[in-house]
Amino acid sequence: MNKIALADQILKRIKAEKPSLRSQYENTKDQIGYLVIDNLLPDSVAMEIYQAFPAADLMILNKNLREDKYIAVQMDQYAPILEAVIFAFQDPRIVDLIKNICSIDTLYPDKNLYAGGLSLMQKGQFLNPHIDNSHEKDRKQWRVLNLLYYVSPGWEAKNGGNLEIWSNGFKEKQITIESLFNRLAIMTTHGASWHSVSPILTDSKRTCVSNYYFSDTALRPDDQFHVTSFRGRPEQKIRDLVLQADAVLRQGIRKIFPKGAVTSDHVYKDPKDS
Repeated sequence: MNKIALADQILKRIKAEKPSLRSQYENTKDQIGYLVIDNLLPDSVAMEIYQAFPAADLMILNKNLREDKYIAVQMDQYAPILEAVIFAFQDPRIVDLIKNICSIDTLYPDKNLYAGGLSLMQKGQFLNPHIDNSHEKDRKQWRVLNLLYYVSPGWEAKNGGNLEIWSNGFKEKQITIESLFNRLAIMTTHGASWHSVSPILTDSKRTCVSNYYFSDTALRPDDQFHVTSFRGRPEQKIRDLVLQADAVLRQGIRKIFPKGAVTSDHVYKDPKDS
């Protein structure tokens, strides 16, 4: 299926669940707003997307105290359906519908896939609690929504690799959103939207297609610019201290170099622009 055909399917499914999705968002938006829609695409299409995922050795490994996962962003190097599904989520009709559901005044997709694209995680890999960078790569718009589409067949909560939302900080139990096959999860991003991916506990691979949406204004009036900042899990006391210091250091560097001391390689370079 091409980008338009995929967008048509996604649009139809979201429209069918619009009242429920709006209710989910309204009930959670005062903390970390989120909504979940299952069976987003026909199962056969979702399986095709999964089967097209590149092998881990063809992706970039990000491994440190903050995270351990594989990513891919230069989409023209991979199966056409992967590029098609990522940019299907950027169809103006879908962006406008989600803007309406979440009552956000302005909403824009990110053609640069700054921190978006594909991710793959295998046994032992993880993503520690963090808040996302507050802006897009040029710091002109606020990052406000994170779209995560999961395509690992047969995935169960016991496998780990689930999205965790820390709405009430780290002293209370997190909300767990299972990374189920053919599920789309959308969550808000702001200065208090701490979230994580629990460690993978199975030999199966967790695959995810991700996009961010941006806006002219922040979701919260008190939001300020911040870099992606990590914390330790509640049981990781020493790691938490190290990661807090790391966040302070990187935030300080951004005050000197507003766009970063080095150019991010997690950006899609459209061949048509070269």
